[in-house]
Amino acid sequence: MRHVDRRTVLAGASAAALSACTSTPAGTPATPQAPKGGPPVARRAAVTETLWGREVIDPYRWMDNDADPDFAPWMRAQAAFARQTLDAMPGLAAMKARVAQLSGEVAFIGPTQRAGGSIFYTKRPVGADQFRLYVRDAAGVERLLIDPDTLGTAEKHISLDWWLASPSGSHIVYGLSPSGSENSVVHIMEVATGAILPERMDRAQYANPSWLPDGTGFFYNRLAAGAAPDTEAYYKNSVCWLHRLNTPESADVRVLSRGQYADVDVEEIAFPGVFTTLGASYVTAGLFSGVQNEITLYTARLDDLLAGRPVWRRVCTATDKVVAWAQRGDSLYLLTYMNAPRYRVIKVPARAPNLMRAELIVPQSDRVIAGISPAADGVYVRDLDGGVGRVRRIAPNGTVTEIALPFEGAVSLRTSDEHPGCDILMESWVKPPTLFYYTPATGRIVDTGLQPQPALDVSGYESQRVFATAADGARIPLSILYKKSIARDGGAPTIVNAYGAYGITQDPAFLPRTIAFLEQGGVLATAHVRGGGEFGRAWHDGGRLMTKPNTWRDLIACCEELIRLGFTRKERLAIQGGSAGGITVGRALTERPDLFAVVISNVGVSNALRSEFSQNGPPNIPEFGSVKTEEGFKGLYEMDATVHVTPGTSYPAVLLTTGMTDPRVDPWQAAKMTAHLQAATSSGKPVLLRIDFEAGHGLGSTRAQRDAEVADTYSFVLWQTRPAG
Repeated sequence: MRHVDRRTVLAGASAAALSACTSTPAGTPATPQAPKGGPPVARRAAVTETLWGREVIDPYRWMDNDADPDFAPWMRAQAAFARQTLDAMPGLAAMKARVAQLSGEVAFIGPTQRAGGSIFYTKRPVGADQFRLYVRDAAGVERLLIDPDTLGTAEKHISLDWWLASPSGSHIVYGLSPSGSENSVVHIMEVATGAILPERMDRAQYANPSWLPDGTGFFYNRLAAGAAPDTEAYYKNSVCWLHRLNTPESADVRVLSRGQYADVDVEEIAFPGVFTTLGASYVTAGLFSGVQNEITLYTARLDDLLAGRPVWRRVCTATDKVVAWAQRGDSLYLLTYMNAPRYRVIKVPARAPNLMRAELIVPQSDRVIAGISPAADGVYVRDLDGGVGRVRRIAPNGTVTEIALPFEGAVSLRTSDEHPGCDILMESWVKPPTLFYYTPATGRIVDTGLQPQPALDVSGYESQRVFATAADGARIPLSILYKKSIARDGGAPTIVNAYGAYGITQDPAFLPRTIAFLEQGGVLATAHVRGGGEFGRAWHDGGRLMTKPNTWRDLIACCEELIRLGFTRKERLAIQGGSAGGITVGRALTERPDLFAVVISNVGVSNALRSEFSQNGPPNIPEFGSVKTEEGFKGLYEMDATVHVTPGTSYPAVLLTTGMTDPRVDPWQAAKMTAHLQAATSSGKPVLLRIDFEAGHGLGSTRAQRDAEVADTYSFVLWQTRPAG
């Protein structure tokens, strides 16, 4: 990682906002060794800066540069110390075996696509390590297309990151990457023969492909040539290209990029994409600005775009608060929260998309509209109704009807331009997933049989949804999963998971590994904190930017509610959060260290003040803010767990995890938080940094990697929350 000096990045800031950085020289050996019985001590080389009138001291700024000669040795020493400590935990071997058994006994279905009379789908069969890509023809014959387990080596696994079948089903475009890095390389397969075409395109992490209607090529996004990994520029100025089958990448045509068209404003952090629809004269161009939910859309005639002379018509910008669209023919259905915080669906023609004349199709209601999906017979609407998934169908004439579902739980939808109906995947906390298919001609919903049902007996477990009251009076949903026979005497080891970012909802999910913790008398809970999308846009806005403290304070309120209900007590209580959830658990830890026995931060954001200067920092500014503004700095300072670690505090046991190929949250985030806590805590409880050197953010991890991390986590919590002996 190239070191990024904040003075350079903020050269245009006012003198009042930033003073010069000062450094103190390193005074420790270049290769720190772990003291006997303790973790390795990190070198302190304090960088002091004044931001918007406030002094900020960063003793571990050197870690931001992973090329520093001390960084790799210190990380290896931390990993060794963590592994030595974790391997000595009581019951770990049994927990590993049980977790692996549970995860291996259940087959899971992934995304599906119907094309050319066949259905394509990813599935992780019983005992497999990764998801594989299959196709099933109209006669019901299944054929394996891609098995990532056969593509890697014992040292480096390969992941299938994304895929899309052509409209006729004759070809598949897909992305492969090593070691969970998500650094996808585009591959193309001829489905009938399994032959792999010769062309390869790298830098396709967010390819978001869309096939031409005739299947002769596809549009895809590619990161900018020459952009160096581990720098702020890496995700900036990406380009949408058109690739024709059986042509070299050098022949690809640039179709949408920053500065290419005077009437199309592409921000440097935007990921441009072009999307086709069968039977439509127009394409839709989408500009996705980092993690921002609001999108900018344009339309143009497909023929004009292929001829190199598109006339782009703007549909909406971020100010129009459109977060998703569905195209049917030459009509666009838009999901927006403009004057509707729980969202509504409007419709405009692609040839003249004037929002002032948009037709209201689905008005706002008590439900939250979570998504829309186009199909040959209409548009399907996914709702969230008090935590329960619902599905509605918009017919071509605008009629909206409810689809009766087999049971209550979480819902995800997959549709196809050329096929009527909808694939509906359903699951709950205690009910395994099932893939159904809805046929509009009959109004029936049937089990596809693609998702085998496991033999696991989950009848002894139940879930309930309660509400905790936050400090400001907000009612925070809290989902609780436990053994039916559990005593409410406060003695249950309890893990409370929380996220709270990007408007993402934490839907019910059947996770077989959790049984390994539940059968030990444990309780698992999910705090649906603000920053998520459980109650629409207002819930998201209630936990982002300057309102972000609500996120970790909602978690604290949920933990106190679990204690009040008799499930657990402080000595038995653990919290867990990953990625952006690292902010949530990190600040709950530093604000209420007395409340928890254990804190788990998985690939978590801990040093929010420095995040925007990392590889994935610029795309996240819309969600968290920037230190380049006074308000942004104040918000990020509140979110930053490292600056709130107080020396001499009795902190609980902490387990932090990271993957050394993580493209989303740099490993130095967990490393710096570890160093701060190890130097500050007075409790004598362990602070461990668990590192997987062949993993990234988790999206490309194998089942075995996930099993190992889950077993470590559950064993760590049980070790720290149960009385000795």
